[in-house]
Amino acid sequence: MTIRKLLLASAALASLAGGVQAENVLKWGANRDIGSLDPYSYGDSFTINVLNHVYEGLVRYDADLKIEPALAESWEILEDQVTWRFKLREGVTFHDGAPFTADDVVASLERVSHETSPLKGNLPAYVSSAVVDAHTVDITLNGTYPLLLNDLTNIHIFDKEWMEANDSLLPTDIGSGKEGFATYNANGTGPFIVESRQPDAKTVFVVNPAWWDDPQHNLDRIELTPVTSAATRVAALLSGEINFTNDAPVQDLPRLEAAPNVNVLEGVDLRTVMIGFPFRDTLTTGEPNPFKDKNVREALYKAIDLDLIHQRVMRGKSRIAGATVAPPIPGYAEELDTVPGYDPDASKKLLAEAGVPEGLTFEFNCLSDGLVNEEQFCQAIASMWSRIGLAPKLDVAPRAVQTPKRTQGKTDIYTLGWATLPMLDAYSPLLQIFHSKEGNSGVFNWGGWSYPELDALIQQAGMELDLDKRLSLETEALGIVKDEMIMIPLHQQPMAWAVTGEVAEMPLFPDNKPRLWFARVATDD
Repeated sequence: MTIRKLLLASAALASLAGGVQAENVLKWGANRDIGSLDPYSYGDSFTINVLNHVYEGLVRYDADLKIEPALAESWEILEDQVTWRFKLREGVTFHDGAPFTADDVVASLERVSHETSPLKGNLPAYVSSAVVDAHTVDITLNGTYPLLLNDLTNIHIFDKEWMEANDSLLPTDIGSGKEGFATYNANGTGPFIVESRQPDAKTVFVVNPAWWDDPQHNLDRIELTPVTSAATRVAALLSGEINFTNDAPVQDLPRLEAAPNVNVLEGVDLRTVMIGFPFRDTLTTGEPNPFKDKNVREALYKAIDLDLIHQRVMRGKSRIAGATVAPPIPGYAEELDTVPGYDPDASKKLLAEAGVPEGLTFEFNCLSDGLVNEEQFCQAIASMWSRIGLAPKLDVAPRAVQTPKRTQGKTDIYTLGWATLPMLDAYSPLLQIFHSKEGNSGVFNWGGWSYPELDALIQQAGMELDLDKRLSLETEALGIVKDEMIMIPLHQQPMAWAVTGEVAEMPLFPDNKPRLWFARVATDD
């Protein structure tokens, strides 16, 4: 793109955004900010979800979470069984007016699968892509693979010329502090355009009148404001400062339900909250690591009173989990969804038999802006572990501070929430969390575990086209995860959204992802 074309495109975008009459405004108060305007910069489902309003994939989930065409109109698997051919939608333009073509798809896939991309694990079977013609792309995989469409739902497509003009062909990585032009600027094809962004303060989106799809929303403007304090978020909703939050604090739901101008939307998230252990030889203190011993992991598991956390911390709104995936997720098996029971005496015995010294100190890494009531349940668990003779050092800080510690092995025990997104299949955590860390596998294997038998089952599942056989392999793999207690599942967290009377329609999705192109605010018409 020439400088002149870039300036003209920027002027057109500014004119387009400035010309929108912001009559119907959705004021979204979230519990935290997005990490970046670059959806490839970190594997964070909230950031990716918000940017789904700006960028789009070749396919997407519809209102019933079924896969449907988006930037691709159709697809087929070619005779070699490893090449997928996608016919692209014609007449689509990016927010700066540039036409959408096959070149953009190839450049985007190369960017997200690059070895330095934090999201390379989201395309585990990807090998390469090639332009067939202006609106046809071939994607080649490393073997037969049944879940490519699931993967592609959250692989956002960038404009190649825009990336070239702004030195953005390579991915950024906010986890390691690597930023770029795409960190603070966006140019997608989606239903909303980024008008302005002030990190940790406000990001404003305005409607894209040139969107290729038929809008079901009636929004002119979305104002995303991070409100990290639960009390402040509730006060802002009651005062009308915000009219939607996707994180209504569970402890405040009775108050919100009693308010005359507030509607509460409740469910249970697909996200399973877990605790992970280090499998390296030493702890951050330099002491030998006892958590490599399965019996020690079992001791910590039995020391957690899951019922107490469910009732007191989660206000009875969570679902206690014995499995690492939720019941609606393909691969889940009821026989794996069991818990050992709270038994601190058994925990002490297991620790003594394993030779764990009294007062063992270790880092317990939690987020202050992560999971529902995370700081509170971490405090409760740390207290429970203290009662069996351990000395956990609770480390609570924002995601931006904690993520580098986790990815670089600079902490010990940590929390992790996984909603199997974007795949909505057990293969997602199996590949990204429980597989050995190699290539695109084990991206979130922060503990450093490795089980060859487990890896083999996961790899088989990833190549099996027969649905029943694939799910059987996934269930068998999840059985190993459970038997080895690689991670401790705690619960599926509660999901509570709230809107004021200004919002006429706000569909609640079981994956806890707002899709505001389905939202409508009340009007006088």
